[in-house]
Amino acid sequence: MKKGICIGSLPGSSAEARFTLAKEAGFDGVEIGTLDNDNDRLETKVVAEAHDLEVISVMNSKHWAYPLSDADDQIRAESRAGMLDSIATAKAVGAETVLLVPAVVNDKTSYEEAYQRSQAEIRKLIPAAKDNGISIALENVWNKFLLSPIEFCRYVDEFDSETITAYFDVGNIVLYGYPQQWIRSLGKRIAKVHVKGFNAAESRFTYLIEDCTIDWNAVMSALADVGYDDYMTAELPVDQDNPEGRVHSISEDMDRIIAGTV
Repeated sequence: MKKGICIGSLPGSSAEARFTLAKEAGFDGVEIGTLDNDNDRLETKVVAEAHDLEVISVMNSKHWAYPLSDADDQIRAESRAGMLDSIATAKAVGAETVLLVPAVVNDKTSYEEAYQRSQAEIRKLIPAAKDNGISIALENVWNKFLLSPIEFCRYVDEFDSETITAYFDVGNIVLYGYPQQWIRSLGKRIAKVHVKGFNAAESRFTYLIEDCTIDWNAVMSALADVGYDDYMTAELPVDQDNPEGRVHSISEDMDRIIAGTV
């Protein structure tokens, strides 16, 4: 199992500072956001290689502001354009995965509409992703969509494409499910894993171990059972009181989780 961290979890004013800290803290890779120009993409690739770090994946930047499930054709077109930028970013920096929130259900978009529209739009993106060797990994988030592991599996399988996978977020699921159960259901569909802590009794996110109610040993057993041995990537806020120290403690917490000694 490899350890990753999101770029937004790393304090610093430059890619150099953030990647340096990630390496010092013992991470193997960094997940970045979408970069919209070749210069930034090249800089990120050069900095990552200089620190012997992988760019794990690219988090698409437009799926919340411009959902693929929106009724407006122009909004969906903007969302597709954002995904094409994400795919181009991933190709340029050597990442193999783009994270996508597939749809958003709200008072203007019904569940059925979100399901149908998002699948239609994602199908339009498969050729570009496939041509560039990129996996589109759909993440479970608080978007009132894909609320059971059975449905998540069905949604992914209906694309009938190895290009469409799952980006499973352990912490996001605790509000309404058990991560170890979802992992076993999703199985080989899981391309990447996000980790954050969650306190179920108080319904709030936490750091990975302190105040966290997740059964990390059960999570690791489930990942082992489905044969997952890729990146576990921390997605946590910068600690304003101890920014660099917290990055090191996140890495140490992940070591404990991976070793099964929580």
